Amino acid sequence: MNRSRLTRFAWLSIAAALVTIALKTAAWRITGSVGLLSDAIESVVNLIGGFMALAMLTVAARPADEDHAYGHSKAEYFSSGVEGSLILVAAGSIAVAAGWRLLAPLPLEAVGMGLLVSIVASLVNLIVALLILRAGRKHNSITLEANAHHLMTDVWTSVGVVAGVGLVAFTKWNWLDPVVALIVAANIVWTGVGIVRRSIAGLMDMALSAEDMTVVRQVLKTYEQAGIQFHAVRSRQSGAKKFISMHVLVPGDWTVQRGHELLDKIEADIRAALAEAVVFTHLESLDDPASWDDETFERTKP
Repeated sequence: MNRSRLTRFAWLSIAAALVTIALKTAAWRITGSVGLLSDAIESVVNLIGGFMALAMLTVAARPADEDHAYGHSKAEYFSSGVEGSLILVAAGSIAVAAGWRLLAPLPLEAVGMGLLVSIVASLVNLIVALLILRAGRKHNSITLEANAHHLMTDVWTSVGVVAGVGLVAFTKWNWLDPVVALIVAANIVWTGVGIVRRSIAGLMDMALSAEDMTVVRQVLKTYEQAGIQFHAVRSRQSGAKKFISMHVLVPGDWTVQRGHELLDKIEADIRAALAEAVVFTHLESLDDPASWDDETFERTKP
C-alpha cells in the first residue's frame, strides 16, 4: 500500500475528535460534571494528536533522498512521542480541575441528558479507534497505533466517567465526581507513559521484536544446513521499516559471482518472509581468520 494513503486515517481521527469535542462539551455544560469536563479535555488532545499524526504520516511517506538515504519513516516516532506527551498534559489538567472540585463539590444537573450525549460521543470514538487500530497493525504504523490507543483510552475514560456520574446521581455523593476524574487522569498517565516509552525506543534504534527475529533466523537456518555461516546479525526498527544487516561466510574458493547470487537469494527470502524488511549483507570467507574479527558490534582490530 502507498503509505501516503494512511493520512486518510488521520483525517478520520480529526473528524472524530471534532464531533466528540462538541458532544462532550455539551454534556459538561448540561451537567456541570468535572468528570465530563475531563472527558472533553482529552478529546481536545485527540484533535491535536490527529493533526500531528497527519503531519508526520505525510513526512514518513516521502521517498528516500540524498539527505535521508534511509527514508523518512522515523518521523512517525515524533508523532507518537508528541501525542504521548500531550496525553500527560491532559492528565495534569484533569487532575487540577478535579482537585478544585474535590475541595468544593457541587451537585450535578440534567444527568440523564448529559450521559446520553457522552455515550454517543464514546460510540463515535470506539468505532473510529477500532478502524485506525486495524489499519495501524496491518501497515505497521506506530503513529496510527498510538492514535488508536489514545482514542481507546478516551473510550474507557468515558465509560468510567459515565459510571461515576451515574453513581453520583444515584447516591447524591457529589465528591465521587472529582474522584472519578482523578482516576481517569491516572489511567491517562499510564497510557501516555507507554506511548512515550515506545517512541523513545524507536528513536534509539531498538532491535526488531523477538517474533520478527525468529522469522529472520528461520530463513538463515535453511542456508546454515548447506554449510553457510552468519554472524554480526543486527536489526533496528524505523517506523514501518525493518532494517537487518549480517555478514555471510562462504568457502574461500567461491567466485565473486557465486557469492553475489547467494546474497541476492538470502535478501529476497528475508524480504518475502518479513514485510517492510530492508536487508544489507556483507560477504566474507570462511577460510580467512580476519572474517571472525568483527563478530562484535564494533570492530576491535584495524
